[in-house]
Amino acid sequence: MANIRVIRSRMRGVQNIIKITRAMEMIATSKMRRAQERGLAGRPYSEKIRQVIADLVALPTNSRAPHPLLQRRPPAKIAIVHITPDRGLCGGLNTNVNRQAASFILEQKIPVTVICVGRKGLDYMLRQGRDVKAEFTWLGDHPSLLDTLPISRIIIDDYTNGVIDAAYLSYAHFVSTMIQRPVVQPLLPVEPAEIPEAQNVDYIYEPSSDVVLAELLPRFVEMQVYHAILEAIASEQSARMVAMRNATENGKELIDDLTLLYNKARQESITKELLDIVGGVAALT
Repeated sequence: MANIRVIRSRMRGVQNIIKITRAMEMIATSKMRRAQERGLAGRPYSEKIRQVIADLVALPTNSRAPHPLLQRRPPAKIAIVHITPDRGLCGGLNTNVNRQAASFILEQKIPVTVICVGRKGLDYMLRQGRDVKAEFTWLGDHPSLLDTLPISRIIIDDYTNGVIDAAYLSYAHFVSTMIQRPVVQPLLPVEPAEIPEAQNVDYIYEPSSDVVLAELLPRFVEMQVYHAILEAIASEQSARMVAMRNATENGKELIDDLTLLYNKARQESITKELLDIVGGVAALT
């Protein structure tokens, strides 16, 4: 027979856990809405700036050399900006993002250096013995563009100086509240978008197309890094909300099972006491 006191203690413990997971779910829900809005709001800007760069690159030129961020060269060393959350309790998100980045690194035949953004990715890369060049942790739930500029500056400087020949972004792309897809996408060299013929308009740029392009390319890289971090934050809060909701539901099911077990144990205890009383009465008569 199960111990009634032990079952009651387990029920109290599960109820306390349910209170915690429900509170974490509510916090994640409030943060998720703002993170999703910021992540989705940056997508049109990122696409438009890519189209402007494509238009600038397509302009005829006689003497200008390609911008360093547009130059392609045989890859001898690459870098990957690995973006993960600083905290856990978000389901399988951290595992999936780390696994995607690790698979990409293993597929490369050349040295790969890693720039880690987030504690979970940093810990994973250090355990795997990867070449971690820089680490950025605890950026918060609402980082600004200024907070992410040092990350972009490392990538831009290394590519311009020939330290690396390509750069990639690894993060969780926000699809919906239930779906966060780990991706590894190219960052450098910059790939201009393809302009449809109907949108190929001859714009006039001031002071000149070369000056605009030189200013726009670094801003584009900075925006890509910043937008990837926003997408990762939206994915983190969405995954945490779903994970805490599932934990709360599982806790409720466990409470139901423990309640049934508790009632059975009480019935067995009462039945045993009745049998003892009846047996005692029978012995006296």
